[in-house]
Amino acid sequence: MIIRVDTDAAVVELEESGGTRRIPFSDPEAFALVSKAWLRTGWEAKYSYRFTWLGRPIIQLPEDVIRLQEAVIRERPDVIVETGIAHGGSLVLYASLCRLLGHGHVVGVDVEIRPANRAALEEHALSPLITLVEGSSIAAATFAQVRDAAGAAERVLVVLDSDHSREHVLEELRLYSTLVPVGSLIVAADGSIVRDVVSAPAAKPEWEWDNPLGAVGDFLAEHEGFVREDPAPLFDESRVQGDVTYSAGGWLRRVR
Repeated sequence: MIIRVDTDAAVVELEESGGTRRIPFSDPEAFALVSKAWLRTGWEAKYSYRFTWLGRPIIQLPEDVIRLQEAVIRERPDVIVETGIAHGGSLVLYASLCRLLGHGHVVGVDVEIRPANRAALEEHALSPLITLVEGSSIAAATFAQVRDAAGAAERVLVVLDSDHSREHVLEELRLYSTLVPVGSLIVAADGSIVRDVVSAPAAKPEWEWDNPLGAVGDFLAEHEGFVREDPAPLFDESRVQGDVTYSAGGWLRRVR
């Protein structure tokens, strides 16, 4: 796909087989085309590596942070589980929302919690609301610790954001979906961005199929109790269709 942005004429030019189509900036399609290009350039420039939440690097696209916040507000989970915690910014995000809501606890899982990150999280003001589990997220012993920490929670939100390979995410979905009661959500993060940047210099060709979205498709073929449910904004007076997100198609709700 070839697009050109003409800021003087306020149009996006899209080259198609039948010729070039000029789409005015006022058309939501123009926003969608430019946003897709922006996501690709932002990924290559590591745009998401410049934000923090209450002092901890979050390494998330800001719009995805807002959607996760809305999910917590809407779902009001008893427990939020995240695999792949990095610097811990997402854990602090969830914990801050639990504190504001007066309800909920956060469980973070990582194959390696670096000493500096562990210390920062343990010393954080929100540490009483965070449980850290170190180990491979798909190892039986690790999952047993997470299951024990989750207890008999009635509402659980799970965010899978560790190894993004198809095989790993599929095994995570199989395991962590068992923590998700009917009505709750599990999110396979970054699936659409891994697939969509496959032609980028730093990407790998196999990312076209070896990505979290492939795992989601495999999981849904195995489990009839889950359906895709990309998040709907809690407030929307825009003309935009869809989100500017790294995780399109990765949100699943358990329906039975």
